[in-house]
Parts: sequence; structure tokens; C-alpha cells
Amino acid sequence: MTSFKITGGKRLSGEIIPQGAKNEALQILCAVLLTDEEVHLHNVPDISDVNRLIELLAGLGVDVTKTDASSWLFKAAHINMYYLETEDFYKKATSIRGSVMLLGPLLARFGKGTLPQPGGDKIGRRRLDTHFVGLQKLGTTFLYHPDKKSYEVTAKQLVGDYMLLEEASVTGTANILMAAVRAQGTTTIFNAACEPYLVQLCKMLNNMGADIAGIGSNLLTIHGVNRLHGTNHTMLADMIEVGSFIGLAAMTRSEITIKNVQLENLGLIPTTFRRLGITIEQKGNDILVPKHEHYAIETFIDGSIMNIADAPWPGFTPDLISIVLVIAIQAEGSVLIHQKMFESRLFFVDKLIDMGARIILCDPHRATVIGLNHSTPLRGIRMSSPDIRAGVALLIAALSAQGTSIIDNIEQIDRGYQNIEGRLQQLGAMIERI
Repeated sequence: MTSFKITGGKRLSGEIIPQGAKNEALQILCAVLLTDEEVHLHNVPDISDVNRLIELLAGLGVDVTKTDASSWLFKAAHINMYYLETEDFYKKATSIRGSVMLLGPLLARFGKGTLPQPGGDKIGRRRLDTHFVGLQKLGTTFLYHPDKKSYEVTAKQLVGDYMLLEEASVTGTANILMAAVRAQGTTTIFNAACEPYLVQLCKMLNNMGADIAGIGSNLLTIHGVNRLHGTNHTMLADMIEVGSFIGLAAMTRSEITIKNVQLENLGLIPTTFRRLGITIEQKGNDILVPKHEHYAIETFIDGSIMNIADAPWPGFTPDLISIVLVIAIQAEGSVLIHQKMFESRLFFVDKLIDMGARIILCDPHRATVIGLNHSTPLRGIRMSSPDIRAGVALLIAALSAQGTSIIDNIEQIDRGYQNIEGRLQQLGAMIERI
């Protein structure tokens, strides 16, 4: 197990470039299975979750070539379906959540697929019902093997249908979409997720020859095609990293420029940070977060306490709830943080309380933060990262704290953030991997 040693209380400055979007990459990588032609992907983040999925594709027989530091060439001409039965596939597929999105492309092209229970963050129940119900609507036969904790799907011919998704699941929508593009007839998906990741996937699939209408909305219409072709695709900047860096600047009272960010793809993220009193300035394709000696949380128009909650897109993304909570620690005022979508994501606040934060954990979904307004600094402690987003929230807290902090289990952070210590060191952070 590796750890970060952080000496906090130091102001940072400079420019930082966000990596390619992790959640987009996991979808796009699975989509290379839909064609036997070359697919060239750019701005691919070098993180453990993405690298494990690339290893899975290579195990399946996909020709994989790294063409530069962030670009990969894939050709899925000869797929070895027997690999799905191997121990190596089982081990790697259970280590990442994104492996579930292999099922849609495998069904579309080969009419079958198997998958063990996928891994991912332990942030509460994360049902796969949307995936399988949607695939069944397309004519898939679904079996669950409880002894192996694995799923098996087969289909002689996928046939388009109308479906109303029970939840606007991002990965569920992506899985169904990738199956539907090669189904016979027309598929209509209502209550589809419409995150920028899905927009990017739809654009890529259309560039490959798919026929998808309603891109960017919650109503997708897919006219099935017999064949898809190769393409080039560049991934967006990771909006969760962008939000993390905004929070880092505010908490450490630093001026930081975040490069190559398309503000229109951030949705409510800038608005939510502004409600916490944080100024965000657009400079072309860059974002400048100026130095904040103090920042004050707004109240609602009637004077009631600010409430920040997550919601399916275009609502505020749940992946930044942990970051918002940490930023509020040193704000002026109070805020109620409501994590609606995952019931275990706020359980890391005990570590922040040990650092000196004033937080009341109301229940598994809600926490009230009473801001310190920088009157009292947080203090460094030893702690462990429970998941990707909480890990980075603790990292931000440690960089703002007085003294030395140790964060254990940073493999969780590595799953979603590329060379995070190296990029923070370039801003002046005192952080080392031990």
C-alpha cells in the first residue's frame, strides 16, 4: 500500500491541465468493439481504471497500440470470446465498474457476452437493473449465476424497441445505446442520461456510421445499422478534475489557471461554486480561479440556508459533492450538503471532523457544514482514502491544513487522477508518494 505525505498550509500558483474525462473514456473504449476497423482515441487519461480496461480489450484480442503519451490505436478485428471464461478476465473485470459496458458492444457484434459482478467505488448500492432491463427490451436473454456472481447475455438478433428507463443511468444508457446502434429497426430510449460523456459517445458512434438522433437530450432515437466503421475521437477535459482544481484553489487561497476547459460542457458546476462564493473567470478556453482570502456562501432569496444537492444531468454531478463539502469548511456561512444518489458517500466526513472541520452528519445522505471562514486552519492527521472522490477531497483538505498529513490507500485516487502528485508539485504543493 502506498500513501501521500502532505505538508499543508502552502499557497499554490500556476497553470494545470486537466486530464481526459475518465467517465467518457470508459464508455468510448468499450465502443471500439463495435467495429473491426481502426479506432484512434486521443486525450486518454493515464489512470488505473482506464488502463485496466485497455488490458481487458487486449485480452479479448483487440490490437492495442499506444501512439503517443495520451493517444491509442485500437483494432478489434479478431476477438477471442473464450477469454471471457478465463480467470484473468474475471480478476480484471471485477476490479473496475466500467467493465459492465463491454456487454452492449459484445451483444451487438457477437450476440453474446458474460461478465462477473463489476467493481468500483464502495459508495452504496449501485444496481445494474437498468442495463439488463434495457438489453432485454432489445431481445436479449439474461441469466444470473449466483454461485459465480456473474451475468450471461445472449441474443440471436437484437431488435429495436421503445423503452422508458427507470433511472437515467449513465453507464446503463451507454450500454443500451451501444447495443441498439446495430439492432434491427428503431430503438427509442426515454429518460436517457444526457451527460457530456453520452453526448461524446453519440457523436463518436455517428462518426462511425450509426444513426442517433436527439443527442444531448433525454430522448434518444436510434436507427440500427448493419456495420460501423473506424474513426478518430478526442475526449473532453475531465469536468470532475476541473471542479477539484477549482476547490483546491479556493481552499488553499491560491490563484490557479485551469487550461483547455470548455465551459459550456461544465453545466451547473460553475454556478454551484459561485453559490459558495468562489469567483470563476473565463479566459478563452481557460478558467482562472483568483486568490480568495475569504468566500461567503449565499443564502436563498428568502434567507434560508443554502442547500446543494446532486441530481442526474443537467443537475449537479454527484462526483463533486465531496469536493463542495470540503470547500464549505473554510467558507463564511453554512450549507446543507444533500447527497441523494449514493448513501455511503458522506461517511468520510469523520476524518474532516478530526482535522477540525465543523460538520454535522445528519444521516447517510445529508451533512451540514458550518464554515470556519479561515479563522481556524485545519490540522494535519493520518487518514485513509475510501473512494476516488473522497480521496481527492481529503487531499484538498490536507493541502490547506497546518502541519503534515498522511493519506493511505491512495490507489483509490490513482483510479481517477493521473499523476496527481506530479501536477500538484508543479503548482508548488509539498506532496510526495511514500
